[in-house]
Amino acid sequence: MISLAAKKQIAELKAEFDQLKHGKDNLLKLIDESEIPESVYNSNAIENSTLSLQETEKILLEMEVSRKVSLREVFEAKNLARVMDYLREKKAQVHLSLDFILFLHHMLISGISDEIAGRFRQENEYVKVGSHIAPPPEHVDQLLEQNIGDYQNDLSGYFLEKIARFHLQFEHIHPFNDGNGRIGRLLTNLQLMELGLPPVIFRDKEKKLYYQALKEYDQSRKTKRLEENLWVALMESLHKRLAYLKGYNIIPLTKLAETTGKSTQTLLNAAKRQTIPAFREKGTWRIGIALKLKKA
Repeated sequence: MISLAAKKQIAELKAEFDQLKHGKDNLLKLIDESEIPESVYNSNAIENSTLSLQETEKILLEMEVSRKVSLREVFEAKNLARVMDYLREKKAQVHLSLDFILFLHHMLISGISDEIAGRFRQENEYVKVGSHIAPPPEHVDQLLEQNIGDYQNDLSGYFLEKIARFHLQFEHIHPFNDGNGRIGRLLTNLQLMELGLPPVIFRDKEKKLYYQALKEYDQSRKTKRLEENLWVALMESLHKRLAYLKGYNIIPLTKLAETTGKSTQTLLNAAKRQTIPAFREKGTWRIGIALKLKKA
């Protein structure tokens, strides 16, 4: 479970975020849009896509990529970006349901594997993830309905713990032949945005921790590791938006190290633990520093 101190930190940042975001819709939209290539790159990289961040950006901008990449990876990048755009625009108008999950899957997989796009696993379609064999296809609908119901009917649980449990159970069910991880991560961000929180980035560099969380749940139904991972990711996302909303000067942590005399490694360790308000942009750790304006 997430500690009371950690919950308090999220609550304080959320309150500050809610206060500062009024009248800043355009700025927040720009931040969201600027994150899409990074989110797409990381989510696809977790699934072993070979595209780099720079190649992903070029594909989404309809620019030519210097090397020959597979048409599948091009579609994976474009489709995922399209779904992310859709969720950010329609978050207030959508409702978590089996039909909506199927709709997102159709958007994600169309043009890649049309024969499985927008449908759950069917008879004799079994899948294995590591050593975990997912439940039989005939149980998928019922298990997903139960997962959605458990999430929506838990009115007293802490939101990050509920979201982590939902995500882990969704991946445990593995309802699709392909696209389970990407759909699961999209649903996590939808759940955060429905609560007025910013989306998070599941990063390829933390893939090992992410897979450990999935494995622990499959083996013993433990959720703590993903809860902690989501807490760190949400803190980072809030810190980033607060830095921009406050009009801070955004600098690399390396520059902060130069000006404060602290070692870069010390600051990086603090950033990874979110004990300082640092965040990543295109894989580089940065932090917001209040501008010291000269008096007129």
